[in-house]
Amino acid sequence: MSEASTKQAEIAVEQQHVDRVYARLDELRAEAEAMRDKSYEYGLEATPEALNERDVMLYHANRTLQALNAESEGLVFGRLDFAGGDAVHIGRLGIRDPQFDNLLVDWRAPLAAAFYQATPEQPLDVVRRRVIRSSRERVVDLSDDLLDPDRAPADMRVIGDGALMAALTRSRGDSMRNIVATIQKEQDDAIRAPEGGVTEITGGPGTGKTAVALHRAAYLLYREQRRLGGPGVLVVGPSPVFMSYISRVLPSMGEHNVELRALGEVLDGIGTAKIDDPRTAEIKGSSRMVKVLRRALRLPPPDAPDHLQMFYRGTVLKLQADELKRIRRSLHNKGGQPNRYRMRAADALLEALWQQAKQAADENFQPDRDRLITEIGERIEFHRFLVAWWPPLYPMQVLRWLSDPARLSQAARRLLSAEEVDLLAKSWSEVTEWTVADIALIDELRVLAGPPPKRRRTAPEAEQARRAVNYDEYAHVVVDESQDLSPMQWRMVGRRGRHASWTIVGDPVQSSWPDPAEAAAARQEALSAQRTHRRFTLRTNYRNSAEIFAVAADAVRDLVPADDLPVAVRTTGIEPAVREMAADELPQAARSAAVELVAAAEGTVGVITTMARRDEVREWLSTVDGSDSDRLRVVGSLEAKGMEYDAVVVVDPDGLAAESSTGRRALYVALSRATQLLTVLKTP
Repeated sequence: MSEASTKQAEIAVEQQHVDRVYARLDELRAEAEAMRDKSYEYGLEATPEALNERDVMLYHANRTLQALNAESEGLVFGRLDFAGGDAVHIGRLGIRDPQFDNLLVDWRAPLAAAFYQATPEQPLDVVRRRVIRSSRERVVDLSDDLLDPDRAPADMRVIGDGALMAALTRSRGDSMRNIVATIQKEQDDAIRAPEGGVTEITGGPGTGKTAVALHRAAYLLYREQRRLGGPGVLVVGPSPVFMSYISRVLPSMGEHNVELRALGEVLDGIGTAKIDDPRTAEIKGSSRMVKVLRRALRLPPPDAPDHLQMFYRGTVLKLQADELKRIRRSLHNKGGQPNRYRMRAADALLEALWQQAKQAADENFQPDRDRLITEIGERIEFHRFLVAWWPPLYPMQVLRWLSDPARLSQAARRLLSAEEVDLLAKSWSEVTEWTVADIALIDELRVLAGPPPKRRRTAPEAEQARRAVNYDEYAHVVVDESQDLSPMQWRMVGRRGRHASWTIVGDPVQSSWPDPAEAAAARQEALSAQRTHRRFTLRTNYRNSAEIFAVAADAVRDLVPADDLPVAVRTTGIEPAVREMAADELPQAARSAAVELVAAAEGTVGVITTMARRDEVREWLSTVDGSDSDRLRVVGSLEAKGMEYDAVVVVDPDGLAAESSTGRRALYVALSRATQLLTVLKTP
């Protein structure tokens, strides 16, 4: 039998099994729908027992349907043939036949671990590992690894020579694909690491860090369903562009109890993608801002009254500015959250009025302490003063107050320079949209100030701020591109996982934060409750061709140890194009390069430039004609974090390096996004 005939015969064998799996899937889906319909009948009785049973049945039915209706492309993707003749099929979820025998083993189950971990040196009793590639419900290709030839039956057929390289050459779309069919052993070790403590996954571009972290989340949700199923999993990434890109990975594996949030969306009630200029973002992200914000909360509100005057039984009682200042300082010195101290403030003011009344006592004026405090404390004018002097503090309102340079200088004394004060005050003056760096400051103020009163406010911003004080804690937190988090962002994210386990993903070489030591200290504080710390380093670059990664690595080779750069395992023979032109020729060169790569690549084409020039470059490319021009993605340097494209045009590499405080590391990120083709456009 020819090689082609042998392959077709084996495809037919696997197609029979795949048909059984999909037929059983339809049966299970029908059973779940019947259970859901039946649950409504129980609810008609309206007794507590019936309603409880209805809720349990409905929850179970909906959860089952959610899993069964997950993306079914490539539902069956693997097979293991063991010594002794047993065989199991591996897939995106587990399916049993009516006799409860395995038709398909979930890739996260212990029995499936050998699919990722077996090697010729340690075959784990596996003779043949088969990767099955399908188009919807039809098997289209097979590829086998013969791991233990000495134990293979004489009639065992072996097809192809592995599936990973074929998967690497497939074109990219708008969403990251799950990699359950091509997970490699070094990646699987990180995915299946124990749940508790901190699991750190490091590696250079293209090593699959993000995919590994997401598959680890799916694995933990499967293995630790009871612990993680309630609070759920939080995945934090660098930008909305990135979060949209990865959004289909977990649902495609049937996992929906996961929240994906960009750093500008971590705080409930507020969301932004706006980025500060690098210098301003650096100041806002610094740990010095904790003290600045604490001091800001101690300052009187901008319109606070500077004296309190009350008439009591013919006597004038008056607290001057110095006395009010002393009382405010005394209250703050006791610590705690100002929004919880309204009653303490009232008591302190009334006590000060009593002390004045006692000093003013004579034969005609004999005040009684309890009566004075009760009578004045019930007066409407006293309550009006209290609200103006010690008002509820809303985080966004407090931040707006700091747009006053004089007020900010007072809060930032000996902490920020005059130049830094000017930059911050300018960024907060006439704010129309908060920035990503502001979100961490607002979250800090939320914690420092405490919850404001629950009554409704008429001011839209006050109401928005009140909604933003609530946040959830999660059972597991995944932080991607962790090397870029500022100290203030580490504090914000840390609050979401005080009692959680963590997966931390990053690459120090790609860092955009200029002070790694400061960020490391904030990260250590955020994770201080964790006693277990394990680290996995991924060293193989599966994304870039060797030709492309050589250009990317040259940008930072003199800055980092050689061991911090991954090894690209794939060659194409196509060298990146580096073109130099005059500045006025750059728009036309960008259009020409984009048209060229759209025609040459099957998937997406990324055009990466500085954040400052992003909109300008988008305008250049708005005139690109052709039915495939919608595959173009123009992104700024920060938006390119974690992304990958079939082809990339890097516009103004020197500007990319100059824009970031980490210099050529930002350029390294941009140059390492392409899987197939790379064009670099530079000016003298």
